[in-house]
Amino acid sequence: MSSRLIFHIDVNSAFLSWEAAKRLQNGETTDLRLVPSAIGGDRESRRGIILAKSIPAKKYGIQTGEPIASALRKCPDLYIAPSDFRLYERSSKTFIAVCKKYAPVVEQFSIDECFLDMSGTARLYPDPLAIAHRIKDEIRNTLGFTVNVGIGSNKLLAKMASDFEKPDKVHTLFSEEIPTKLWPLPVGELFTVGRATATRLESARIMTVGELANTDPDRLRAMFGIKQGEHLFRYANGIDHSPVLGEAEDAKGYSNSTTLKEDLCSFEEAHRVLLALADSVTSRMRNDHRHALCVAVTIRGNDFRDRSHQKHLSVPTDVTSEVYEVAKKLFSELWDRRTPLRLLGISLSALTEEDGTQLSLFPDEKKERERQLDKLIDSIRGRFGSSTIVRGSIMQYGNVGKKHKAQADVENEDKKE
Repeated sequence: MSSRLIFHIDVNSAFLSWEAAKRLQNGETTDLRLVPSAIGGDRESRRGIILAKSIPAKKYGIQTGEPIASALRKCPDLYIAPSDFRLYERSSKTFIAVCKKYAPVVEQFSIDECFLDMSGTARLYPDPLAIAHRIKDEIRNTLGFTVNVGIGSNKLLAKMASDFEKPDKVHTLFSEEIPTKLWPLPVGELFTVGRATATRLESARIMTVGELANTDPDRLRAMFGIKQGEHLFRYANGIDHSPVLGEAEDAKGYSNSTTLKEDLCSFEEAHRVLLALADSVTSRMRNDHRHALCVAVTIRGNDFRDRSHQKHLSVPTDVTSEVYEVAKKLFSELWDRRTPLRLLGISLSALTEEDGTQLSLFPDEKKERERQLDKLIDSIRGRFGSSTIVRGSIMQYGNVGKKHKAQADVENEDKKE
């Protein structure tokens, strides 16, 4: 069996880079990437959070997810540009299109990163480093923004390599390079190791990826459970057999999922995320003039176990509030109220072009009001950007940082299956 060759391509500071490239193409002379700048909320009201930042802004200690007010205290001259998800979607498509020119299989991992399966292309591209630089340079020269390319023998190693020194770099991380490049890293930098897991490992005096790789697997199983313990041991040793998955041609359903930055431990928090997921996935479905007869919810605990539950509807729907209400009920049946959650997802399937209202002899006035509200919101977002309106109950969420981050993650992980 021939060895695998995987590229991971990641746009550097994607939202900021895409905004900067657009402005330069429109004749502006200031490159936002070269001055203290950020993408976020409203400067005048000081509301919202930082979604992306420039390298000069980072030198002031500004962090992604930080409230605007806090960032401005650190850097009063910080330039803040509003988010523009229509721009991000267009830029993502052009970036992925370049990658598809070079690889037989491309898996879009998020709005600003993808995996390329370059296995078996040695005759066409005998030098992996050379073709990686070629892809990187074409994106920079034709699209106006930079990427990092990580090269490895599996998806994990390629992704870890792309996170090395930035921007506009190519890095390798092959099996023989694991002891020198991967193992010295802090354990919290290993892909999928969140803050809570890193804290538990550090409290057990497991400080680096190398120390994790050389920890007795039985000890890890005892600390985290069988599945997560074995997962941590494999990843620390650079083991990952997951395939690069190409896009499906026909849409059989729509799904959104978001991996949470911190463990979710309450119904209130979960409902905020579920509303954002329902809002985004139904909007995509409405855009395609489809309706769903089946709603499913997926949860993943910090034990790395996935659980899902679905409900078949009596009539098809494309209404956000209806999907949200079903999702809340499914979630309450799934969650044990004890296990901290790391992922939430909603999927819609059993698609039809039939409108549920057309199948009913008695019009539902409440449903019609909700449908008109959905149409209004879709129209405003179509004109002014996806972040223009956030559903009311999300806006009422007390932790502004988490609210906007959840919304950004949902926007970024929207999928059509």
